[in-house]
Amino acid sequence: MQLASSGGRRLRHAALAARELALETGRTVTRKELSAAARDAAKALDLRNGPRSVLSELVACWGEQEWERLLVWPSNDYLMSRTGLSERSVRYAFRVLIDQQLIVPKESPNGKRFAVKDLGGEIVDAFGFDLTPVYVRRGEWAERLVEQKQLREARKRAFDEITIARRAAEEALSALAEHYPDLDRSDLEDRLKALKARTPLRSTKMMPLDALDAWNDLRTLCENAFFDAGNGGKDCRHTNNNNGSPSEPCNKSFPKKAEPVRSTEQPPEHLSPELILEACPALSDYGQPVRDLADIVSAGRYLRASLGAHESAWAEAVEEVGTVRAAIAVIYVLQLYEDDAAKNGGESRIKNPGGYFRALTRMVKSGKIDLAVELLAMRRRRMS
Repeated sequence: MQLASSGGRRLRHAALAARELALETGRTVTRKELSAAARDAAKALDLRNGPRSVLSELVACWGEQEWERLLVWPSNDYLMSRTGLSERSVRYAFRVLIDQQLIVPKESPNGKRFAVKDLGGEIVDAFGFDLTPVYVRRGEWAERLVEQKQLREARKRAFDEITIARRAAEEALSALAEHYPDLDRSDLEDRLKALKARTPLRSTKMMPLDALDAWNDLRTLCENAFFDAGNGGKDCRHTNNNNGSPSEPCNKSFPKKAEPVRSTEQPPEHLSPELILEACPALSDYGQPVRDLADIVSAGRYLRASLGAHESAWAEAVEEVGTVRAAIAVIYVLQLYEDDAAKNGGESRIKNPGGYFRALTRMVKSGKIDLAVELLAMRRRRMS
């Protein structure tokens, strides 16, 4: 049962709890300090405009008296004129502020708000609202604001990761459509569409952890689908295309010097043999010195068999991106394979380097991959 106070306002448990809060002995509070605490409280509690405006006006009425309690006594008419709220809205704001333990009503015998003066006319007490809880709880407001900031940052990171996963999934599906148009990808596209529909907007305040997990799963499925399509469904590293005598080696001798590199195939200046040697130590498998781009081409032609790539893959690469870039692509894929195998205990995730080489040259042609940028990044990782 709710009991009525002496002034007619219903007694609320929050008001009794807030009444226990008190200032330190001898503590004086300025209006500026009280105003800062009130702003932090409004942010920490996410007050609506009505209660926020009323609280701000109550704080503005504080006269900086050296009292034990921070008492103010503005009338409803004054607050209505200052905030533009109706009397009903002002009364509702009082109820919210009391329930949030921000203010404590101090009722007079007749329920009105007024100051109490001594015989000399000095104000010594008042009936109205006590703002002491707003200031005493300032440490709590600071902690809540820090927690809210951390939560906002965590939400932002989660939505950023969702965006990254979404773009990666869309890119993988786009690559599937471009390179493997006959492959059935309707299930993945349906999942992408459904996930977009149920992913919350950034403007919402909820933490999208479930959506993030779903996007990461979909990204993995899409990328695996593209990877498996590049492997042609094979799990082995090499493709056995050697129809000669088993007693004959795969490469009877090193190839002769490659044909001169045409001027139209000259790569950018920073894509030099020195860069390729620093980024790809696997080039040492060639067994011959590499001094210029012609040597790079010879090495690429020779190492192509190490990838298990068919001669048709080499011919296609030369046709699509030129001899130089085809050779660099061979060396780059071989280095990727060896680096991944070294990182994963001797087993590379690239199950079909030959298929990977085909896919890479197609992406180089379409402009999705820049071999110079990839080699610079590989060298930087190796030197770090």
